[in-house]
Amino acid sequence: MDLSTQIEARGATYRFGGTFAPEYRAVADAFIENFKVEDEVGAACSVVLDGRTVVDVYGGWRDSARAKPWDAPTTVCMMSVAKGITAICFNMLIDRGLVDPNAHVTDYWPEYGHNGKEKTLVRHFLDHTAAVPVLTTNPLWPGAMFDREAIVKALEEQAPLWEIGTTAAYHVHHQGFLLGEIMRRVTGKTVGPFLREEVATPLHAEYYIGGMTDRQQSFVAEVMPNMEAKLFAAKDGADQTSLRALAFKQNPAEPWATTMNRREWRTVEVASGSGHGNARGVARIYGALPLEAGLNGVKLMSQRQLAAMTTEQHHQTEALQDRPYHQALGLLLNTPEAVYMGPNMRSFGHHGIGGSIGFCDPDARMGFSYACNKMHAVGTNGPRAKRLIDAFYGCEI
Repeated sequence: MDLSTQIEARGATYRFGGTFAPEYRAVADAFIENFKVEDEVGAACSVVLDGRTVVDVYGGWRDSARAKPWDAPTTVCMMSVAKGITAICFNMLIDRGLVDPNAHVTDYWPEYGHNGKEKTLVRHFLDHTAAVPVLTTNPLWPGAMFDREAIVKALEEQAPLWEIGTTAAYHVHHQGFLLGEIMRRVTGKTVGPFLREEVATPLHAEYYIGGMTDRQQSFVAEVMPNMEAKLFAAKDGADQTSLRALAFKQNPAEPWATTMNRREWRTVEVASGSGHGNARGVARIYGALPLEAGLNGVKLMSQRQLAAMTTEQHHQTEALQDRPYHQALGLLLNTPEAVYMGPNMRSFGHHGIGGSIGFCDPDARMGFSYACNKMHAVGTNGPRAKRLIDAFYGCEI
């Protein structure tokens, strides 16, 4: 069925489009409800069930001025949703025998073994226990986050902050650089090109990490961060020695709302956070994973590797955000108190600060994604995504 309607809410008009299978009308209704009761400006939601897209809805506005409608091709920065997509790409290398998660990082990247990091295993990058969440040995200048080579060199020189493999601390920016450098060493490609050639293009999934063309950028929605979120607030907070504050020292010395709406943010590869896409594309990527034959003939990894990728590595309250996570190999397992993925505790994926999320329920053979441009500041993936997820599981499947 087509979703073609509009509502008046909170002093503005919101128009909606897209399609949904009749039996999933509740998801479309929940999507509209978000605009009535939550601080929603523009958003999209998509569900791929057993290879079939059963929900693909979108609506609202691409910009804070409410001048540009959010339409079918609209994309948005989905922040740390990129970590989940990057992890999928990296696990594809493991599946192909190109990387061993139990090998030492120095087997692939010899220069990394400086200042006490020679015992780091590849899996420590994937589960945030590599003990290099921030730079202290050789802090870099504001804006260095846009210089991949400078960050990689600084990570080579960085000493571990504690015993490697013991304490989880969210490598909020660094995880993508760490995994991306191993990927470059074994394939000649960093995350962005690998994603484009091996995942997004074959699946016809609109999701990019860096390298966006002018045409692709023309569909990007304005991002409206909520600066009360813990990570953003830490940039200007009182304690500039905290892990949270130190994680942002290499970011540009400007408001996040400026950084995330710059052309450079769409072309640079920060594989932990600069991913841009829409719910349709992310749901297709996650929806392909539980299908033995793949989605439309595109198979990302074996079921054996899927099981390995989604095996819990630890359940810690990580030290940077002070959040509990059921941590898998690069992805998060369902952790309702921090990142809610429905009733199935085997669900896996990754959220992004502000509310966006992508995940897979392997038992339902389902890929789900929600994307938004007006971010919230709550400590979980938020009420908007939860309303949509609960609506889906409330339908008979």
